[in-house]
Formats: sequence, C-alpha cells, structure tokens
Amino acid sequence: MKRGLAAGIAAVIAVGGCTSGRNSTTDRPSAPAASFAPGAPGAGDPYFPKYGNGGYDVGDYDIKARFDPATGRLDGTATITATATQDLSSFNLDLAHLTASEVTVDGRPATSRAEGNELVVTPPVGLPKGRPFTTVVKYGGVPEPINNEALGKGGWFRTADGAFAVGQPESASTWFPVNDHPSDKATYKLSMTVPDGLEVISNGVPGPRTSADGWTTWNWSEGSPMASYLATVAIGQYRITTSRHGGKPMIVAVPESVPADGPAAKSLARTGEITDFLETQFGPYPFDANGGVVVADDRLDYALETQSRPVYGDTFFSGGENSTVVAHELGHQWFGDSLALERWQDIWLNEGFATYAEWLWQEHEGKATVAESFDRTYSKFEDWSQPTGKPGPDGIFDPAVYDRGAMTLYALRKAMGDAAFAGLLKSWAARNRDGNVTTDEFIAAAKQAAGGVDLDPVFQAWLYGTTKPPRP
Repeated sequence: MKRGLAAGIAAVIAVGGCTSGRNSTTDRPSAPAASFAPGAPGAGDPYFPKYGNGGYDVGDYDIKARFDPATGRLDGTATITATATQDLSSFNLDLAHLTASEVTVDGRPATSRAEGNELVVTPPVGLPKGRPFTTVVKYGGVPEPINNEALGKGGWFRTADGAFAVGQPESASTWFPVNDHPSDKATYKLSMTVPDGLEVISNGVPGPRTSADGWTTWNWSEGSPMASYLATVAIGQYRITTSRHGGKPMIVAVPESVPADGPAAKSLARTGEITDFLETQFGPYPFDANGGVVVADDRLDYALETQSRPVYGDTFFSGGENSTVVAHELGHQWFGDSLALERWQDIWLNEGFATYAEWLWQEHEGKATVAESFDRTYSKFEDWSQPTGKPGPDGIFDPAVYDRGAMTLYALRKAMGDAAFAGLLKSWAARNRDGNVTTDEFIAAAKQAAGGVDLDPVFQAWLYGTTKPPRP
C-alpha cells in the first residue's frame, strides 16, 4: 500500500469411532475414537487474532456474482476448494454484512450459522486431516465496507455507477466468503455479471465476456497464489486499454470521468517501462498479467498493490504525473504479493521494500540517488521509538514501516556491500516466489548472502531499536 496524500480453540467433539472384536484366545483393546474439533475462528495472527481462520488451507476460490448498481445488491455463489489441516468437525469462513442462504460440503447439505462476521459451517460428516473438500456457499445482500478505527475503511464501496472493492488488512470478506488472512494464499476465478454498458476490472488474466437479457458477465482469473486482501474488483464506466508487454496481457483502466490524456492515464501508461526496470533489480516479473486501475472516489486516498492490477486513488495524480507511486505498487508485486506476509507484524517486508523500490526508480529517473533519498528521509524522520519490526497493530501503516523500513534496507546494503545486497534482493524474491515470508527468514537469508559480515547490529538498531541509529 502507498499511503494517501492526506494522510480458539473449542472442545473436542467425537464424531466417530470403532471397536475391535474379540477372538477365542486374545482380548484386543478398543481402538481410540477418532476425534474431530472445530477449526479456530482466527489464523493465529498476534496482531489481529480474529482475522482468517484455522483448520484448513484453501487452494482455489471460484466466485460467480451478480451486482445491481440500482439497488446495491450483490448475489453470489462461491466454490471453495480446500484441504483440512486437522480433523475438522466444523470450520469458519469470514463473511461480513452478507447472508449465506445455502451451504454444501462435497455436494451434501451442511449447516451454517452467522456469528458476527464469521460464517460457521458444520459439514454432514467430519473432515479428516489431509482430506481435500469443496464448499459451495450461496450468499447475498448489500455489501458495506469494514471500518477499523485505527486503520480506516476497506472492502466494498458502492459508487454512483457501480462499486469497487479494495482494502488492507482486510477487505475480501465484504464481498465473498473467504479465509481472510494473507497466510492462506489461493488462486482465484471471478465471473461478475453487471448491467450492459458497465465495465468490470479484476485481478489476473481476462477471459471471455458474454451478454444476455441486458446483463454482461466479465471473467477474470489469477493463476498465481494470492493473499485475500489483494483481491479486487472495480465496476463502473471505465476506459480499458489492453495491450501486451513481455508476452503478457497489460490491462489499464481509467474512469471515463478522468481525462484520457491526463496525468493518471500518462502515469499508468509507464507501467511496462517501470516493470522492466524493476526486473533488473528484483528478477523476473512474477505474474501472468500486469496493469492498473484508477478509482476516482474521495474515499480512496491510498493506492494498493492488488495482485497484477494495482489500484490507485486519483488523488495521487492531482498534482500531475506521478510515476513514483506506480513504482511503489509495482515493487509490491514482488514484495508483498509474490512474497506475502505470514503475519502482519512483518509488514515492513512489504512496505519497506516498496518504498526502497521508489528510491531505485527515482535514481533511475535521475531525480535523486538512493543515498540522497536515504539522507533526506533520515534527516527528517521524527519518531524513532516505534520499532520497524514491531510497529504494533495500530501502526502497520506508520512511517516506521515505510520510511524506516526502506532505511533499514539501505543500512543493510551499506553493511553487506552493493553486489551482495543486489544479489540478496533477487535471490530472496526467487527463492520465495508464490510463498509467505517472515522477518526471521529474511534475516537468515541476508546473513547467508553477506559472506560472514556480522549483520546483527544492523538489524537490532534499524528493525528493533527505539533510538536513532547512527548514519551508516
């Protein structure tokens, strides 16, 4: 994300068992009953304990939905393929402000109930650990955003001519049932039906469009594993430009209300050029499609790295062309999207890296060297009491994560040397492609790449210290 300019475990339930018979000579003890328990109503994130869910791992979401802008109603069917990671008697899905009308598991009716923003699903039989299963949820209602007092609103926003869905750290649960935590990445398919004349833009590769009875269905698919908060959709009057870059589809969408030759369109037109440069720094671009979407809505005062198709609030282009924000969100395609977080505490692995990508791009453009960007940031940075590696749940979007995160990388570069650091950026991205990462894993990778240089003082001072470190 680029900041805006203005700114359980339940009791064990036995659901089955067996006993051995007796033979004429030996009594055999009974085998223990198979024990099934509910999946946890949270993924175990220390910062946000209720985000996501436990007990299963999603492989794919297939969402078929219909949105009526006139009423604001969304009706959908979500087919979720997953694998049990424990013996499950029930499991939770995150679903906010919408109602499930029918749920099946492996084609058989399941019971379900809503508990706040959780949908608790009880299958007709327990699901053994390691077993793949398919859940189908029919749902509907009028979606609303989720409001976090400290972190702002995210999710589904209705507009005059359509809607858009975007937000961090949670948003997907406002428009489909989901395991809404980045530790459970999955592939996605979306079929969204809207009135004729409206456009639909989402993640990944576009599929065929079909029309019938005044409605058009748009199809999109993201074939690389994706964190749920990176799922997006924009519905409305858009000018869509489709091309190919590096052999991959490039889709850029700008609202019809925004000038076709204005700064927003011109900035996003540089997506391919900026991607090419970042490939020289981070390695091959990790996804099958690229592009971006501009949203003209005052409620969106940030940009977000929605996978393969970043979303930009038009406020970023109010002062003219802005390729820096494009570099930030494209940097996230490697760091934040392909390499997703395991827990929100480590968000500097997203934002520090994307801010550093800004510095690299500005140097490439001849505006400021990376050293100059560091010096400017270092001299103006105010609050050193908040550790970058432990910003707190209300501080995940603070300067300690973005600016001090980028400064951490620069200090690491100075300690390792330019060549070793450049190699680390590429090897870190390549080794963990499509996966989840932690700060401890990055520290270990850096130490391995450093060739014996002691990096502990760097990480202690820049990631976890609470006073201003000396200039590297």
